[in-house]
Order: sequence, then structure tokens, then C-alpha cells
Amino acid sequence: MNKLAFSAVFSTLKTMARPGAPVAPHIARNLCAAANASTDASTKYNFKTLKLSTPSPFVVHVEFNRPDRMNAFNRQLWTEIKDCFDQLHNDPDCRVVVLSGGSSKHFTAGIDLFDMMKLGQEMGAIEEVGRRGRLLEGTIKLYQDCISSLEHCYKPVIVAVHSACIGAGLNLITAADVRYCTRDAWFSLKEVDIGLAADVGALQRFPRVVGNQSWVRELAFTARKFASDEAHSHGLVSRLFDNREELLQGAIKLAEEIASKSPIAVQGTKKNIVYSADHTVQEGLDHIRAINMLNLQSEDFLNAIMASQSKETPVFAKL
Repeated sequence: MNKLAFSAVFSTLKTMARPGAPVAPHIARNLCAAANASTDASTKYNFKTLKLSTPSPFVVHVEFNRPDRMNAFNRQLWTEIKDCFDQLHNDPDCRVVVLSGGSSKHFTAGIDLFDMMKLGQEMGAIEEVGRRGRLLEGTIKLYQDCISSLEHCYKPVIVAVHSACIGAGLNLITAADVRYCTRDAWFSLKEVDIGLAADVGALQRFPRVVGNQSWVRELAFTARKFASDEAHSHGLVSRLFDNREELLQGAIKLAEEIASKSPIAVQGTKKNIVYSADHTVQEGLDHIRAINMLNLQSEDFLNAIMASQSKETPVFAKL
């Protein structure tokens, strides 16, 4: 941007600020907000099957915490994933989420079959088929909403996959924004091997994520394992790492970079990407126009432009 263009934009933005208020207090207020930093997630959240921490300001690390069951999905884990991401959606101390498998041998072994046996016992206590169906409908809807909570969360979600990512885990990561994995990671859309069709999002999101219907159908019909290099070559994951430590470092480094950006800009971007995925190009354009008719009046826009001209790092207030 040349000096003349910058001067015009700067003058316009100053008139958008509060009447009579100089620009400097906006920056000062944001610096105060940054000084307060973000509260550590470990003190704010208390889940049994998940462990939360704040490795960097505004970055929340969510770890699966069922290592004794290789992070298999039981009903409590399903429920807590949804509760967790619903809360992070509205948490001003969170701008980016990193989701990992924690200390478990695998990222996740998929659905917990012992938990499915409990569901079978519940169904066995109901004689009438229609009422058994109603129980299953509610259970499936709960699990679907759990997976969708990653997509509905305005904060970008980066998943860091190590070793096995099976069934429910593959469904889950297709709802994330960025997927990284270790070179020893492997994946399987396992549902047909246990007598059911995947019903919590993979059949809908997986083809959209990789853009290859033939490959996805092959995996869905056969439940075969596929390794990290195949996942990477087809676009399911965007980066490979040699080990878990490097994987987590890479995911957190990316999260830190995103967290340094304007939260209004980042969240608006995610909202429009998600919306545009199942709408026409024109509908997507209409949607982002409606978002930016407000967001372009935000102080974040002014702060970012000023910082780019002064070669300083912008600081943004909590959102």
C-alpha cells in the first residue's frame, strides 16, 4: 500500500472510531488486554475424559484422556467433547484449539465396544421396535452433534494424530480445520467391519475434505487401513512429522501463529469457509459481505493496518 492510499484508509478508519477518541487509546486498551493474557484452561475446565491446558496465550490444548482404553469413545467422551467445544466456542481466552491423543498409545481406537454393549442392554429392556428406534435416534443424534461441535466452534481446530485413528476418530478429524499426523499414523473407516454404516459425519465430510469420491468409497466399503503417506498424498492431512514430540510442536507453532491474528478476522474466515462448503459461490459471497459490513468497522482492522505500516506486531483485544 503506498503512502497516499494508506493516508486515505487511515483517515477513514479514524472517523469510524468513537467520536473524539484518538487512535492511541485503542492500542493501549488492547495492550492491557494482552497483558492480562489468557487464563490457563486447566483451571477453568474439569472433564474426566479430556485434559485441557494452555501451552501459549490464547491456544488451548485438548487431549483425550482415556489411555487405559486407548482413547476409545464411550458415552462420556462423546458428551464431553461436545460440552468442551461448545464452551471453547464462547471462551474469549481461546482463539485456537489443538486436539491430540494425549499419553495414549493411539490417537483413538474408535468406538468403545463395551459401551455399545451397554446400549444393547438398554435396548433389550425395551420390547417395542418403535421405542427402541427412538432410543437409537437420540443416541446417534448426540454422537453426530459431538463431531459437528468441532465444525461449529468458531475457533480453528488443529488435530494432531499419532498412531491409530480408527472409526469415530476418522469421523472426528474430518470436522477439524487442519490435520497433522506422525509418519507412523494409520487410519481406518472401520464401521462396515462391525456391521454398520458410518453415521456421524465421515460419509458426508470425508469426500468434501479430500475431493476424491472413488478413494473415499473404496475406504468406506472395505474398512481397510491406510497409512500416513497415503493420507497425505490424498489431502486428508497436510503435514507429516517424524514423532509425537515434533507433531505437537508443529501443531502448537501453527496455533500460536493463528492466535496472533485478529480473532474477528480468523473467526469470520472460518464461519465463511464452513458456510460456503455447502452453498453456492454467490451465497458464500453474500454471506461474507454480510460479515464484513460489520467487521471492517472493527478496531482490529485499524490495528492491523497501523501495525503493518509501522512494522510492529499488532495486539488484539479478547473476543
